[in-house]
Amino acid sequence: MPSRRHFIQGSTALLTLAAAPWLPSLAFADPSMLLKRAIPSSGELLPVIGLGTSRTFNVSLSEDSLKPLDAVMRTFINGGARLIDTAPSYGAAEAVTGALLKRTNTQGKAFLASKISATGRERGMAQVEASLRALQTDTLDLVQVHNLQDTRTQLALLRELKARGLVRYIGITHYLESAHDDLLDALAKEPVDFVQLNYSVGERNAEKRLLPYCADHGIATLINRPFQRGQLLNRVKGQPLPSWAMETDATTWAQLLLKFILANPAATVVIPATSNPRYMADNLKAGIGRLPDAALRQKIVAAFS
Repeated sequence: MPSRRHFIQGSTALLTLAAAPWLPSLAFADPSMLLKRAIPSSGELLPVIGLGTSRTFNVSLSEDSLKPLDAVMRTFINGGARLIDTAPSYGAAEAVTGALLKRTNTQGKAFLASKISATGRERGMAQVEASLRALQTDTLDLVQVHNLQDTRTQLALLRELKARGLVRYIGITHYLESAHDDLLDALAKEPVDFVQLNYSVGERNAEKRLLPYCADHGIATLINRPFQRGQLLNRVKGQPLPSWAMETDATTWAQLLLKFILANPAATVVIPATSNPRYMADNLKAGIGRLPDAALRQKIVAAFS
């Protein structure tokens, strides 16, 4: 049986998706109901549910590969979400994202976040230019220094590109708790608009210093690994949702995990990845309704312990 994060690629599933008789049901609520939070450096509002593309969008540009993801993109944009996080190091994900936005006529509706993962100014610039081409855009909303690679050089480049209008916001990223101190060191030296970090029920180190620092210094956050690549969902596989989950308006374990993250006001946007439109719709529901208070957050932690 497939996990929640795995989209069935069998012929029956493809035929169903091609006809998409259930697609209108994915318009589950008024998109305006989706919670938004401000980017501190500008005040611009972003919907709190974003879309990661690592692995899930690393497919060929063939019709057979793009058709299932077409419904993911439509569900995401029509549900009121905007921020799509991708990277040159995610294989074909940037080109697939660009192709999907074009074929769904949603170019200009997405907030495009990509990355630099290069050493040296020339290679960094080449990556940004390649990202612009792949994403079929003249401007990148956010470019982040990926995993703190050559941070000082690349942030200097990004500041120049921001001044030229090619990049709107800049940031840094990592995906390991062991790198949180390095992120803090970089933030103390280099002013940025965003930091991307890992945070979830199972990885709570960011609560200690990193998220409070971002809140105190006006830095927006993107939260990666909300399900720890499915590990957290596997822990509760087959278990019914606790009755107290109703107090958060969550109807699935995935929504509960995302709401746990969003209950921290320092979390600006959480970016789960998926290649399944049903899961995309489910993720969006986490950004609607009540969020858990401190007592409910402790119950969520206990449920996954």
